[in-house]
Order: sequence, then structure tokens, then C-alpha cells
Amino acid sequence: MAEETEKQQPEKKRKRNKQLKNDSTGKKINPWKIAFLAIIGVLAGIVLFIGIRVTQVREPDFDSSKAVQRSGNPVLTIQSNKQQINELIDFYLEDFQKGSEVTYDFYLENEAMLTGSFKILGHPIQFNLYFDPYVMDDGNVQLKAKSLSIGTLGLPIRDILASVQRDYKLPEWVEVMPEEKYILLRLDKFQMQNGLFIRADKINLIDDDIRVSIYLPEEATSNSSETTETSSSEN
Repeated sequence: MAEETEKQQPEKKRKRNKQLKNDSTGKKINPWKIAFLAIIGVLAGIVLFIGIRVTQVREPDFDSSKAVQRSGNPVLTIQSNKQQINELIDFYLEDFQKGSEVTYDFYLENEAMLTGSFKILGHPIQFNLYFDPYVMDDGNVQLKAKSLSIGTLGLPIRDILASVQRDYKLPEWVEVMPEEKYILLRLDKFQMQNGLFIRADKINLIDDDIRVSIYLPEEATSNSSETTETSSSEN
């Protein structure tokens, strides 16, 4: 009986040592698992950062007091076409975007199109954003976004407009409304160097018929009227 007890004790000891060895092995840290989790964490952080940057909206800071008062009859009415307008736009943007790191193009076909790019993980992604133009009662132009071409990515239109509003150098008379999905061309804020300004009358891209009117500033019209009245009273 004593011999059996002595035999059982070493066997129990061996089992206990094996169990302790298994426990220590189970608690051993796997470096590959830590590396994998670290990579997943970094990728999740990058995706979160891109999501915040893309969806962040910067409120427009335009001063409505800069709008030019348009009144009276136009001094000139111009009927143009898409080719002529595209040449004007190209000339204007080439001069306006000098020295800018991020550039874009805007031109008219059977619809208005904005072409640009943004970077994801350091790689440029090009997009084409298509608009339907509408002439508003005040002579400004609303570009209503209707479709987006951006490869295989499925980003919403409002996110691209938010990126355009935040990252692109735009004229101060261009207002981007990401949530409403349109761009407003405030022609009442666009004044030429000689003081003249324009008002949109008609935009029909399908029939290639674009008409605008040229106006004098209200001050010039008032001064002209005063000069005419003075001349009449002297005679």
C-alpha cells in the first residue's frame, strides 16, 4: 500500500508540472497578433481621419453687403454659346489659380461639369461632378448637382462638395452649399475691372443658347441721370 502511494505521488507531480507548463504557454504573448492589431488600429485611425476631413463642412463667410445693386436697363445684351463661354472660363481660371496647389476645371457641355481631384492615402482621386444650371430671378445662377463620377468609390455628392468648399481656391462670388447639393454663382458680386457687371438672362445648354446682360453700377447710372438733368436745365 505504501509503495502504491509513493508511485502515485510522482505521477501527480508530473501532471501538476505539465498543467503549469500549459498555463504558462497559454499566457505567452504572440508578437504577430500584437502587430496585426496595431496595423488594424492604424488603418482605422486613417479611415476615421479621412471621413472627418471629407465630411467636415466649412460655413461660407461671404459678406452680402458686397453685392452690387443692379437697376435700370442693361447697356448691352450678349447672346453667346458654350464654346465662347468655355474659353472665357478657361482664361479666368488659369489666371485665378496661379500658384495654387489644388486646381480644377469647369466647363459647359450638355450639362455643366466640375473636374477636380482629392487625395486618399496620398493617392489623387479624380472626380467629375455634373450640374444642371438654372437662372434665378435675381440674375444669379444656381448649379444643381445631379450626378457624380468618381471611379469605383461610392462617396455622396455632398461630401465632394464639402471637399471643394474646404480645399479649393474659389472666387468670393462662388458659394458652395454641400447639404443642399448646389453651387451658387453670385453674379451680383462679380464686378469687372471697369466697373461693369453681368446678369444671366438665359442658359439653354442643349440648344447652345446663353444670354447675359451687361449693366452699369447703380452709382454710374445715378451720376449719368444727374448730368442729363443738369444739361437739360441749362438749355
